[in-house]
Amino acid sequence: MRVLIQRVQHASCTVDGTVTGAIGKGFLMFVGCSDSDDDAVIAKMASKASSLRIFEDAAGKMNGSLADVQGSILSISQFTLYADCRKGRRPSFTQAAGGDTAIHLYEKFNEELRRLGFTVETGIFGADMKIELLNDGPVTIWLDSDAL
Repeated sequence: MRVLIQRVQHASCTVDGTVTGAIGKGFLMFVGCSDSDDDAVIAKMASKASSLRIFEDAAGKMNGSLADVQGSILSISQFTLYADCRKGRRPSFTQAAGGDTAIHLYEKFNEELRRLGFTVETGIFGADMKIELLNDGPVTIWLDSDAL
């Protein structure tokens, strides 16, 4: 599983002119799943991603968590996080989970984030989504379950 996290002041997802999810301060998470992901990987990644201390505290240090700032999460499925660009100029996505598996894993990830107590907004799996955000910092963190 791969999760790209951006600390945002606000973010939203629009599909066919309709906003499907919007948050204020929090994390925009782009989520990619592979066929080897399972419940243990989902739980580990949800816990790690949501507990990162990447907001400024009162002293201006990057020490505050999402819970500390009462932030929310906008979770967007993104199979392109598994792009393999080693050969040629057209990326291969063979490491990404197939549709039925990917949607199941993505939904379980969002459920786990909610179980941890976070408000989670989403896009629409497989749709052509337009994402708007105001990156705060900018702060962007890459998590890969194979590296944890």
